[in-house]
Amino acid sequence: MEKHTFQEFALTPEVQQIIKGLQFAYPTEIQSKVIPAVLQGKNIIGQSQTGSGKTHAYLLPLFNQLSDKETGVQFVITAPTRELATQIHAEVKKMIQLSGKEEVFSAKLLIGGTDKQRMAHKLKMPPQIIVGTPGRILDMVKDEALSIFSAASFVVDEADLMLDLGFINDVDQLLVRCKPDVQLLVFSATIPEKLQHFFKKYLQNPLYVKIENELSPETMQHRLVVLRHRDEASVIMQIAGIIHPYMAIIFTNGKEQADKLYAELNAHGLSVGLLHGGLAPRERKRVLKDIENLRYEYLVATDLASRGIDIKGVSHVINAQLPMDEDFYIHRVGRTARAGMEGMAISLYKQEDLKLIAKLEEKGLTFIFSDIANGQWQEAKHWNKRNLRPKTTSEVEKEAWKQVRKTKKVKPGYKKKMKKEQEAIKRKLIKKNKRNKYKK
Repeated sequence: MEKHTFQEFALTPEVQQIIKGLQFAYPTEIQSKVIPAVLQGKNIIGQSQTGSGKTHAYLLPLFNQLSDKETGVQFVITAPTRELATQIHAEVKKMIQLSGKEEVFSAKLLIGGTDKQRMAHKLKMPPQIIVGTPGRILDMVKDEALSIFSAASFVVDEADLMLDLGFINDVDQLLVRCKPDVQLLVFSATIPEKLQHFFKKYLQNPLYVKIENELSPETMQHRLVVLRHRDEASVIMQIAGIIHPYMAIIFTNGKEQADKLYAELNAHGLSVGLLHGGLAPRERKRVLKDIENLRYEYLVATDLASRGIDIKGVSHVINAQLPMDEDFYIHRVGRTARAGMEGMAISLYKQEDLKLIAKLEEKGLTFIFSDIANGQWQEAKHWNKRNLRPKTTSEVEKEAWKQVRKTKKVKPGYKKKMKKEQEAIKRKLIKKNKRNKYKK
């Protein structure tokens, strides 16, 4: 694939300075496609997985369009969670600093869990950039502490999560309060059918940019461990005795499962944190600070809590429960093996997970089937080995009887006739099984 450069995009000297300060050598695939389109003023639907560089795909061209001659808000960025909004705001502040325009441009973070009156007071001097959760931005607009009508561009980050958490209506109300020709930039890891109505309402001739999920970088290893009769916590403790991670995220399929597993691992003496949407804002903030300070080796998390949060140095991902959907598996494991680093994804699986595993294998993912013995990985049988064995005589008998044509009218000698037909089918099946065995 041909490599693009940032010089191709005719960015301002200030933005080139930001890129240099961020130490970006080349644009990522989504940046190569989105940056020129944003500069041309196009509406965009961008679909790519976490870690693909989509935040800077919209931030760099939006910074390129900032004007020090205009007063009022110039662009609005909405995110579904406080944590993600806080991270984007921190990146925006860093970019303002790198541009050398701290005296000229400012950004404000509007999220819940903070004093509304104090926030309204800070907005008396309107910033050029607003970053926040849709609900809190809408509060400030309704209270007339903020006007977003002057904004030239509006970003909806993690749109599928906005939909899941019920914030898409707040986004809808915000867009009603923007000027009709506002540039709309929507980014999402997946595009659910329910988002199509939103797109039709607001996006006129959008450019659809989809970056196919890279199933697995060469530096990532995928292991599968069958759970059988064992409980998740005890198997994870055995895994912990082998891997010694820099940081491992342990995914569960819900808050209750996360709470239970966290308590069990904590009782076993594992250095573990907990992150999910049910935690109080102050608690979530403390956990993220502890992660930053490397207090934990392990973090038990849910999909919703971890989406869009950049946790650096993740060496391992452990699926205590496999997700229902292939895309969620890809998003989870995409937290490790970033930027050429090595990583490992370990998933505990049950009988009901075999459909998902088969789908991932069909897409080209290679799993190492493993178990643990004496503190070491041991090779285990592929889940489908049983299906690959040649059928036994009794199984062939049953299969042959299934294929015998049933007659509605019973005539003399029908049993002999059916038995003869069954024998003929059986001989064919035995020959077929032998040929298959020979081929394998």
